[in-house]
Amino acid sequence: MKQYFGTDGIRGRVGEYPITAEFMLKLGWAVGRVLGNGDGQRVLIGKDTRISGYMFESALEAGLSAAGVDIRLLGPMPTPAIAYLTRTLHACAGIVISASHNPFADNGIKFFSATGTKLPDEVEIAIEAELEKPIQTVDSSVLGKAERVDDASGRYIEFCKSTIPQVLSLRGMKVVVDCANGATYHVAPSVFDELGADVVTIGTDPDGLNINRNCGSTEPSRLQEAVLRENAQIGVALDGDGDRVIMVDEKGELLDGDELLFIIARSRKKTNHLKGSVVGTLMSNLGLELALKGLDIPFVRAKVGDRYVMETLAQTGGVLGGESSGHIICLDRTTTGDGIISALQVLAPMLQEDKGLNALKAGMSKCPQHMINVPVSRRFDPDSSPEVQDAKRDAESRLAGKGRVLLRPSGTEPVVRVMVEGEDEELVREVAKDLADAVAEVFCPA
Repeated sequence: MKQYFGTDGIRGRVGEYPITAEFMLKLGWAVGRVLGNGDGQRVLIGKDTRISGYMFESALEAGLSAAGVDIRLLGPMPTPAIAYLTRTLHACAGIVISASHNPFADNGIKFFSATGTKLPDEVEIAIEAELEKPIQTVDSSVLGKAERVDDASGRYIEFCKSTIPQVLSLRGMKVVVDCANGATYHVAPSVFDELGADVVTIGTDPDGLNINRNCGSTEPSRLQEAVLRENAQIGVALDGDGDRVIMVDEKGELLDGDELLFIIARSRKKTNHLKGSVVGTLMSNLGLELALKGLDIPFVRAKVGDRYVMETLAQTGGVLGGESSGHIICLDRTTTGDGIISALQVLAPMLQEDKGLNALKAGMSKCPQHMINVPVSRRFDPDSSPEVQDAKRDAESRLAGKGRVLLRPSGTEPVVRVMVEGEDEELVREVAKDLADAVAEVFCPA
């Protein structure tokens, strides 16, 4: 069992252990010890726009230096950009200071290996083992040095543009881009602009405190309004660190990760570039599975979390997977979930088929699905409670074999996600509420 690492790195509230400057100092040292052994090794550090990023950047830098590892500072950059730059700059690891879609008072740390992929469990366990040891600083003659990478944004912008055919142009298309006042604020608008689009921006004025506030993929209402007001063809909403995307069509209707995954999968199928199974998660809408089945595209469900989607893609030989939240992985383009690149993979078939986004999504009908996040005071396994399991069985009985019920503790927030899916939307909502109330009664009694 890992003490600090969750499903996506280490995350929590700033100032509450382990999201403290003291812990980050030691974490930097531990990472340097595990991943940076050997002369000339370097680690990249990037961050989103949270005010606490300054503090944690300095602490990690000091810890890595004490371990004798050189540091390359990227400044505010999207999480997938750090994955790409870690690989192309031949670093031994990449560190991202971000809490993704969480509010500014939270922060966290994500890691990438030298190949631009998330760290395997055995490496995370090795880092935690080093955290139990006292810091031992290397000799002053071999302390790590820090430098800033000045052209990081330009490198990543060019990479994003290269993921769609060069002959495709967005000229004549109006695109509204919501950067969530996060790490993509100075990157995403440039990508779409340089591809020829008329770009309208939202959430590009970060102040350290407004990341994800009333904007971005978790709160897209402003984007929907802007798409209709500007008479735009498409809206793109990214989250605070840029690894998720949801989109808005020309009618102002939202498309979540399941619908975007369907559009990309169908496009790859048409051009004979789809390999293996498409991978979703336990939370993926049943409508996605049925729509892919209609196209003779195999579909597999993984546990929730992009690392599990990646593992399943590796097992099945697939290149495309994702989550309803908009975390989409195109392994034929990059090594991790990337909101900007995923959006471009949706734009490509729009241009190639000369169709609007509303028409492209027409091949998939979502089943009514309702999710409630139940706040809890501690992590727990729903299977450990007889009362919760009785409530779950009752919920499944009420759906009469025409739906799904899922209980899942979040790996990033102190909540339990209660998801119910079925044919009858009213029944789905009633069942979800009753099950959520049962969970709250057991684990958060008044």
